[in-house]
Parts: sequence; C-alpha cells; structure tokens
Amino acid sequence: MKKLSYRHRGGDLPLIGETVPSYLLRIAAANPDGEALVSIPQRLRLTYRQLFSQADDLARGLMGLGVARGDRVGIWGTDNREWVLLQLATARVGAVLVNINPAYRTAELEHSLKAAGIQTLFLMPEFRKSKYVEMVRALCPEAEIANPRELHCNAFPELRQVVVFDPTDAGRTERPVVGFLTWQEVLEVGRSVSSDELAARGDELESDDPINIQFTSGTTGFPKPVVLTHHNILNNAFFVGEALHLTPADRICVPVPFYHCFGMVISNLGCFTHGATLVIPADHFDAGATLAAIAAERCTALHGVPTMFIAELEHPVFASFDMSSLRTGIMAGAPCPPELLRKVIGDMHCREILIAYGQTEASPVTHCTSRDDSFEHRTESVGINLPHQETKIVDPQTGATVAIGEQGEVCLRGYQVMKGYFEMEEATRETIDTGGWLHSGDLGVMEEDGYLRITGRLKEMIIRGGENIYPAEIEAYLFRHPKVAQVAVFGMPHERLGEAVHAWVQLHEGDSADPEELKRYVAEGMAHFKVPADIRIVDNFPMTITGKIQKFKIREIVESERLATVEA
Repeated sequence: MKKLSYRHRGGDLPLIGETVPSYLLRIAAANPDGEALVSIPQRLRLTYRQLFSQADDLARGLMGLGVARGDRVGIWGTDNREWVLLQLATARVGAVLVNINPAYRTAELEHSLKAAGIQTLFLMPEFRKSKYVEMVRALCPEAEIANPRELHCNAFPELRQVVVFDPTDAGRTERPVVGFLTWQEVLEVGRSVSSDELAARGDELESDDPINIQFTSGTTGFPKPVVLTHHNILNNAFFVGEALHLTPADRICVPVPFYHCFGMVISNLGCFTHGATLVIPADHFDAGATLAAIAAERCTALHGVPTMFIAELEHPVFASFDMSSLRTGIMAGAPCPPELLRKVIGDMHCREILIAYGQTEASPVTHCTSRDDSFEHRTESVGINLPHQETKIVDPQTGATVAIGEQGEVCLRGYQVMKGYFEMEEATRETIDTGGWLHSGDLGVMEEDGYLRITGRLKEMIIRGGENIYPAEIEAYLFRHPKVAQVAVFGMPHERLGEAVHAWVQLHEGDSADPEELKRYVAEGMAHFKVPADIRIVDNFPMTITGKIQKFKIREIVESERLATVEA
C-alpha cells in the first residue's frame, strides 16, 4: 500500500491558550529591565517596563476614543515605535489591527478602508513621495469641518477617527491637520480611563477573538482581508521563536516591514514572546543601516527576504562591518539560492539561519528548517511542519492525497489557519474546505522524512523581492487607462529580485501609446513594486479557443527571445 503525503507534527510544548496581552504582560513582568525595543532612526531605547507602560497609555487612549472589542483600527506607516505600540495597544483592548502597506496609493487605501471596514485610522503625515494625509483628505474632503472625535466621511461611513502621528515628534500637542487627531490628544483622552477599566477589558477577551487583518490575494488576485486571532499569531510567533532558540539574551535586527505578517508576527511577536530585544535599523529597508545596526547593537539574529540578504552582502563596504555577533535568523518570502545561503552562513556568520515557508492565511509560518538540518535540506526544502500543524499534498483536480514523492497542492490544517476573510464567506469557503484544510495554491512534494519541497504555484501570484504581487489587480488598474483594450500581467525570472513584473498591452484601435507612458500611469496609482519592469505593446495575444489569454505561452515567447539575445 502506498504511503500518502500526510504529516502531523506534535510538540513537546503545548499550544498557548491565552490572549496576546495576557501572555506578553507576564513576559514583561518577568523581565522589566530588559531592553525590549531599540529604534535607531528615532534614537530611543525602551525596557520591557517602559514599552508596556506606554502601550497601556495608548490602550487607555483607544478606550477613551470609544474603540470597542472587535473594532478595526488601521495603521498606515513605516517601522517605528508607534507601530509597535499600536500593535500592543489594540491587542490589549481587543481591537483588530488592520495593516496597510506604506507603499499604497489612493486607490489601494480606498480598497483597504472599505474591505476591512476600518473605524479608526492611524497614519504618518507622509513618507518619501507618499503624502498620506493628502490621500486621506482626497477621499474624505468633508473631514476638515468635522469634529475630530466624531469624523464624518461620506465615502467611508464606518470611519470615525483619523489620528496623525509623526514618528520624529510623536509628542506634538498642536493639531497640524484640521479635522484629524494627534497622538498626544489620544493619550490625553486616555487619562480618563482607569487601570482597572483597562484590566476589566482584558478580562473580557478570548484567545479565539480576532486581533489582526492583513491583506493577501485569495483566489481572484485582488487583495482580501485575512482575519487572524490571538491564538493564530501568538502560537505561530512562539513556535518560530522556539525554532530559533531565542532567549532574553538575543537581539533581533528587523529590517522587514511591520505591515507584513513576517514583520508583525515572526519578528515583533516572536521577539516579545521570548523576552528578546527588537532592533529597528531604519524606518524602511536600507542595507547599510541594517549592517550598521547589527554591528553597533551586537545583534544575534537577522530577519529578511532573500533580496535583502543579497543587498546586504553586496553593500560596497560590507567587509567593514563586524557581523561576528550573528548566529541565526529567518529567510523567507521567496526561494533561497544555495550560493546565497552559503554566503549568509559564511560571510555573515549566521550559521544557524533558518528557511521558512507559509502564507498570511496561515499566520504565516507553516514550515521551517532547523539549525541541525543538513545544507541540502536547508537549500532544497522548506523544512517540516511547525509543532501542532498538519500538512498534506493533494491532487489539484480530485482532492485526493497523493503518494509520497508525488507533486500536488500543499494543504495545511491546525491552529495557524485563519479565521477567514473578513465578511467574505464565499471566498473563505473556496480557500478552506469542509475538513478545515487551507488550500495554499502552491505545488509541492513531500519526501519520506516529511520535508517539503515547493515546486511551483497554482496561483499566478508574482513574488518580487519578497513582495506578493497579484497580476489581476494590476490588470484591473491598467484597464482604467482609456487607451488600453486588453492586458496580461505576468512574472518572469529575475536574478536579483526572484521575479519581475511584465505586461503585454493591446491598445484600442486607432490609439497609440508608448510603454513609458503606461508605466507612469501605473506608478501614479499603485505601489512602486507593482509597476511593470517591462511593458510591451502588442497587436494580439495567444488565446484559447474560448478566448482566454494563455499566459504560459507569453512567458515562453519572452524567454525564447531572451535566450536568442544571449546566444547572439
């Protein structure tokens, strides 16, 4: 009888049946004077006592604003102390933190506000060329005459308050934006809420309550709001921390963005569940700042996607930084080439670096290598399940579990599976079957020893430098251009980024446009990483008999042209 591709992994440690705040408050109490957060761009250091005291002050402010258990609170900004405080404070009062990518433009913000039903929005004034306040003002022009405590926005009837904070001056008392609240005003409102009232709110919470909404693709390609619970992310963070063998002596350098599940769960919560120190090297990824932080703070762990590690290793003065304190870390978000892993282990001294795999709907990590794995296991697989998780490989057509060594769709079950997509029952049923299995959309092979190899994707998602990009979203945006009649967005291999975004565009008859014009159009409305690296104007597409574009044939054409150019 054939052995089926199924693996359940138990664990020496039981699952944590608590809420995030109840667990973390105990960790903080046991290590009050230990350093919890170092934010280098903000030039600040906080002990566990200070960090959780400030988080409680903000939590009381949220309660003073009327934020109730289950309310959605959005955060739109880069990596900083305020992001971490809001993560802890929303959990403390039972609110649901909604992560918004700081690279989003107006159309993407509008989708996020509507899809998650955000009721309170925290945002920075601006970042680089993104003017956050201006974009919100464009969506809610009537907010200028509204009471900041009772915002009225016709486009978003659920939105009640907008809070503007400047990470370089969060103590500002004057209101720089009419109609919006400041961080300091929120803290002042919280002074009317007692510690007993805050504690009572905490006693109401359950571990299965939702705590976070993050956006991911789902099945149609458009970002869907994934609802994660205390139980989901607390346990995921804890067991990844265990795989890293974290202790309060560890100092974790985190250049990955907090809005991503990697940063928020694996980095932030993974650090705090083990009493370690979280080091923010910069408000956004900067290879030099990351290397400098590791050297100056004597970091023992480094997180990142492969492109980040490549940028760090290729930094012009890499050799001048002392990396000897590093021992471990997590590389995830895209496949890790063997040569890159060799350099990370050898040149960066990350001898215990782990490779992780998962997805937002799974909180996010489901598989991870271990420090005792062979080099082959660390480069040719994504490891085995984390404790208390199940994995099986099924035939995508029949749903039947395939034999060991056969390719199929990776399915996942356990504590880590999301609660569902927010107010999208049909989409949830399409992703989680009646047996509780989350269908990942990835193709993989399970070996005899339980190690998993990812071999491809059923979905068309593009992974560019660790960013998940959904072709249908870019296609929908390009379709808005008055000259565009048809479009196909697809990914092609890229040496540094893993994949690059490409697009073929057919114009309406009689119209003319050049690729740069269309690139500028995308750049005006979408995040920079979604702008196609190459746009080709074509007269037609390879099509099926039923009129569907055959993207695999487009990729074959582009690849054959590339090879012909190389040979020439």
